[in-house]
Amino acid sequence: MSFELIGEIPLPETIREMHPVTPEMQKIKARRDAEIRDIFLRKSNKMLLIIGPCSAHNEDAVCEYVSRLAKLQDEVTDKLVLCQRVYTNKPRTTGEGYKGMAHQPDPEKDPDLVEGIVAIRKMHIRAFCESGLTAADEMLYPGNFPYLEDVLSYVAVGARSVENQEHRLTISGLDVPAGMKNPTGGDISVMLNAIRAAQIPHEFTYNRWIARTEGNPLAHAILRGYVDASGRSFPNYHYEDLAFISEQYMSRGLENPILIVDTNHNNSNKQFAEQPRIGLEVMRSRQSSNEIRDIVRGMMVESYLVEGSQGVEDGVFGKSITDPCLGWVDSERFVKDLAERV
Repeated sequence: MSFELIGEIPLPETIREMHPVTPEMQKIKARRDAEIRDIFLRKSNKMLLIIGPCSAHNEDAVCEYVSRLAKLQDEVTDKLVLCQRVYTNKPRTTGEGYKGMAHQPDPEKDPDLVEGIVAIRKMHIRAFCESGLTAADEMLYPGNFPYLEDVLSYVAVGARSVENQEHRLTISGLDVPAGMKNPTGGDISVMLNAIRAAQIPHEFTYNRWIARTEGNPLAHAILRGYVDASGRSFPNYHYEDLAFISEQYMSRGLENPILIVDTNHNNSNKQFAEQPRIGLEVMRSRQSSNEIRDIVRGMMVESYLVEGSQGVEDGVFGKSITDPCLGWVDSERFVKDLAERV
C-alpha cells in the first residue's frame, strides 16, 4: 500500500451506545420524518426550510442556534417546517482548510477522526434534545451515515459528490428525503441522473457488507447555481431557470419531483446577505406559476448567530469559520417573511 493505516474507527453501534437515542426521541423523529415526508408526497402544502450554519464547528453555538430555531418553528408551524442544518463535514475544493467536526472536533488542533465521529454524534444528540428538532447533514462520506442515521431527517449530497456512484447507491437505501445538488458546472442532466440512480434498487458493497436497497422515492433536486469554464458564478433560481428545469425534471418520469432552492453558494455568488432577496424572488415565481408552485417545495439557507465569517483563530461565538452566513436577526425576519408568502 502507498498509504499508512494509523487507527481503527469504532463500529457505529459502539458510538450509538455512547450517545443513545431515547424512546421519546424516536417518537419525535418519527413525527418529524412524517411531517417532512408529507411535503415530498404532496400531502402537505407547507414548505421545507433547511437552515443553519455552513459548517457546525462549535457544539455550544450550534445548540444555542437550534434552540432559537425551535422557538421560531412554533411561530411559523402552519406554513414552514424548519430543519436545522448541522453539517459536520466540509468538502474542500483543493483539499485544504477546515474539513468539519468529523475531521477536527477542535478546529485549532490537528485532525482526530475517532474523536470527530464521537463529537458529531454527541452534538447531534444534544441539539436534538435541546430543540426537539431533527436535523439535516451532508453526506460527504457515505460510510459514516450509520453513525447518524437515527437522528437525521434529511440528507444532502453536495455538488462535488453528486456524480459519485457510492453516494448514489447509498442514498437508494435511505428512508428520508435526500437532496441531490446540481454539479458545480451546472449540468442539470447529471443531477437528474443521480436522482434516477438513487430512486431504483441496487446491490453493492457497503462497509464490508453486501447491501441490497429498494430505492429512495424521496430523492430530489437541489439548485445551488453553478460556475462556467472561467469560474464565474451563475444562478439557477430565476423564474426562467425554474420553469426550464421543472420541464426537464418532469420529462424524466421520476417519482415525487421536488426542487429545493439553495439561496447561497453560486446562486448568491456567496454574497450571504442576498439570501432573503433570492428567497423572496423564488416565492414570487411560485405565485406566478402553478407548475413552479407545485414543484418548488423548499429552500436551503446558510444562517448562524453572527453574520459573516471569521478565521479559525478569531473565536467569535456563533460565527462561521467557513462560508459567510446570514446573522440571526436577518434570518428570523427572512423566515417570517417566507411564512407570510407560502
